[in-house]
Amino acid sequence: MSDPIPGAKDHIDAARKLAATIDDIPSDTALLPINKVGVIGAGTMGGGITMNFLTAGIPVTIVEMTQEALDRGVATMRKNYENTVKRGKMDAALAEAAMGRLTPSLDFGALADADLVIEAVYESMDVKKEVFGKLDGIVKQGAILASNTSYLDVNEIAASTKRPEAVLGMHFFSPANVMKLLEVVRGSATAKDVLGTVMALSVKIGKVPVVSGVCHGFIGNRMLGKRQEQANALIMEGADFAEVDNALLEFGFPMGPFQMADLAGLDIGWHRDPNRIETLREALCALGRWGQKTGKGFYDYDANRQRTPSDVTRGLIAEWAAKAGKPQRSIDAQEILERLLYPMISEGALILEEGISQRASDIDTVWLNGYGWPAWTGGPMYWASHIGLATVVAGLEKHGLPVAPLLAKKAAAGEAFD
Repeated sequence: MSDPIPGAKDHIDAARKLAATIDDIPSDTALLPINKVGVIGAGTMGGGITMNFLTAGIPVTIVEMTQEALDRGVATMRKNYENTVKRGKMDAALAEAAMGRLTPSLDFGALADADLVIEAVYESMDVKKEVFGKLDGIVKQGAILASNTSYLDVNEIAASTKRPEAVLGMHFFSPANVMKLLEVVRGSATAKDVLGTVMALSVKIGKVPVVSGVCHGFIGNRMLGKRQEQANALIMEGADFAEVDNALLEFGFPMGPFQMADLAGLDIGWHRDPNRIETLREALCALGRWGQKTGKGFYDYDANRQRTPSDVTRGLIAEWAAKAGKPQRSIDAQEILERLLYPMISEGALILEEGISQRASDIDTVWLNGYGWPAWTGGPMYWASHIGLATVVAGLEKHGLPVAPLLAKKAAAGEAFD
C-alpha cells in the first residue's frame, strides 16, 4: 500500500455527495411517502435489508413461504440486534423497538398496503418475474416495487407488471444491515419521482446510494467480472492463487479474489452433481471444498478461520491447466496487478460510454463503499487518472487485453476521467 494520492480524500467526499444527485431529476421533485415497507424473503439478504428500515423507524412486513424459514429469519434478526447491543453499538430499548416494528407473515396479501416492496428471493429471472407478477395484483397503486437483484435485467422484471414506471432495482450488498453501498438501478421506464424517492430513502436508512443503468451486473459486479476473468486466467498460466490474492492485499484490498470466493462459498450456483465436472470450481465443489463453510476451498482453514494455501487445490489447478494445454510460466506481482486492475478501468470507461453510470466518480463511490477498493487511491477511475490513462492503455495492449474507445480517446488526448 502506498501513500495517499494527493486529493484522494477530498475526491471521495465530493464523489459521495455528487452520487446522490441525478442529473435529469429537478431538486424540487415531489417525493412519495414511504411509511411502510414490505420485504419478500427472510434469508440472509432479506433479513439484513429489513433491519435497515426497522432501525430507521420504518415498519416492515416480511413475507416467507414457510413458517420455519420465517421463524429462522426473525430469530437471526433478533440475534443480530442483541449482538449490536452487546458490542455497545445500540441501546437495548432501541433494539427492542426496532424488532417491535416487524410484522412476519406467510401471506402475500399482507403487503397490500406497503408503500415500497423489495423482493430478496433466489437470483432467477423466472422466479423474480413470477413474484413481480403476483405483487402487481396485490400491492396498492402508487407503491414502489424493487428487486434486490445483483445481475438481472430490471427492464425484463418490470415488464412482468402493468406498472413498469414503479419498478427499479435496489441492489444491497451483503451483509445488508452493515454494508453501506446501495446500487439503485434505474429501469428504462422508472418514473423520476420513484427514483428520487428511493435515493432519498436510501440515505435515510444509512446507505450510500449510486444510480446505475440496466446492464448485466450493473456497475460493481460488471467490473468485478473482468477482474475475476483475469484472476482465473492467471492461475491457469502459472500464477499461484495465493500470489494473486497477495497482489491485491498489498495494493490495499481487504481480500483477494480467491479469498473472496472462499468467503462467499464456492458452491453458490453449483448444480450439486459431483459427477458433472466441467470447471475447476466444480472440481473443488465435488471434493467438498466449498470454502470457509466447509473449512476448505482454495485455502484450508483452521478453527479460527486462519487460512493456508491448499496443496490439494494447487494440484487440481495444475491438472486443469495441463488438460487445457496451458503452458506454465512465472508471473510477477506487477503483471498480476496490471491484469487484475487495468481491465476494470477499461470496463469502467465502457460503463461511462454507455451511460450506465452518470459520472466516473460514481464508479469510484461504488467500488470504495461496496468492494473494498483502497481509499488511498480515491477509487479506480481516480487512481487510473493519477497513474496516467496512457499507462493503463499501454498495459492493456501489452497483455493483449481490450481497450475501451473512451479510455483510448482520453489517453491519446492526455485527459483524465472527470
